[in-house]
Amino acid sequence: MCVPWREESGLLLSSLRYNGALPSGDRGRRKSRFALYKRPKANGVKPSTVHVISTPQASKAISCRGQHSISYTLSRNQTVVVEYTHDQDTDMFQVGRSTESPIDFVVTDTISGGQPSDEAQITQSTISRFACRIVCDRSEPYTARIFAAGFDSSKNIFLGEKAAKWKNPDGHMDGLTTNGVLVMHPRGGFTEESQPGLWREISVCGDVYTLRETRSAQQKGKLVESETNVLQDGSLIDLCGATLLWRTADGLFHAPTQKHIEALRQEINAARPQCPVGLNTLAFPSINRKEVVEEKQPWAYLSCGHVHGYHNWGHRSDTEANERECPMCRTVGPYVPLWLGCEAGFYVDAGPPTHAFTPCGHVCSEKSAKYWSQIPLPHGTHAFHAACPFCATQLAGEQSCIRLIFQAPVD
Repeated sequence: MCVPWREESGLLLSSLRYNGALPSGDRGRRKSRFALYKRPKANGVKPSTVHVISTPQASKAISCRGQHSISYTLSRNQTVVVEYTHDQDTDMFQVGRSTESPIDFVVTDTISGGQPSDEAQITQSTISRFACRIVCDRSEPYTARIFAAGFDSSKNIFLGEKAAKWKNPDGHMDGLTTNGVLVMHPRGGFTEESQPGLWREISVCGDVYTLRETRSAQQKGKLVESETNVLQDGSLIDLCGATLLWRTADGLFHAPTQKHIEALRQEINAARPQCPVGLNTLAFPSINRKEVVEEKQPWAYLSCGHVHGYHNWGHRSDTEANERECPMCRTVGPYVPLWLGCEAGFYVDAGPPTHAFTPCGHVCSEKSAKYWSQIPLPHGTHAFHAACPFCATQLAGEQSCIRLIFQAPVD
């Protein structure tokens, strides 16, 4: 999750799928969320000198001057190198899979269900090592802009012969990364009234284009002149393997906090909901124990929403192990433990946690559940589908979320 920038509070980038923290814990530049603060000294850069080179040796010499540069290889005999100079008015933050020092926020591939990536999956990652860069103004209104590709340890970005690249009518070069950087700005901001926007692709120079026919096609989409690369509260950034949510400081100021979610958890537990069959009291586990199924954990039938304690009856077939018949209404469907959605930045309102995503069982407010249920998130290199923001599990078709029905204690 990213939070757009403010001098005193910073911006926030959050990775969808991680329910408040990485499975192995947040460490260094590997985190489920990353706050951007005004740097002590500006590190932004801006385009300056353009060189048209006819030999690889000359291109390499220019790229090794110690300045930031972007190289566009047009053919074996021609490369355009755009040198960048220091910009005292901006700060630059870089995101990618690489653990090298130029990357501020290290991301790994999203595995559906929130499972940590293993080494085999990491080596086959579709996320670029230097995926994108976010440039923030150091003065009000602290505008944040996103650009495809990031500078490597040599301060260079290289777009090879096979990369999509072109010369614009005004003469400046531009291009796209292999699998692209997609951005979706919600309509109406990130509020309970928000609606999904359209996915667009961002170029290396920050222009906005319609999507390519396939994620890595060499033919770019159409330029969308009416839109910009300025990040808004609730903007989604997809790096082809990981999706990030950008939250602004102002947006988070009006959003629920971790303390608020914990208070809601305690409020539910204080009401002492009961299993309507076993009559035992149910309780959502502590946020710190969200991966461990506990004895009092609430479970729910996701076809009807009735909440129970765990039991081992109601199986309808040997092949569908998770298909159960609800003892309250006889509806057949998935029966799963319920988990409270702990990442406050994913909530569009501060409402009570009354709805669960299907089929994962993560619980959040009604409006938050319905908002994420209508967001088509990129999946793989060509597909889109709605997913739970807390674990990235693909949501069920027509019934992607369900209202929960708790049984109050009979006193």
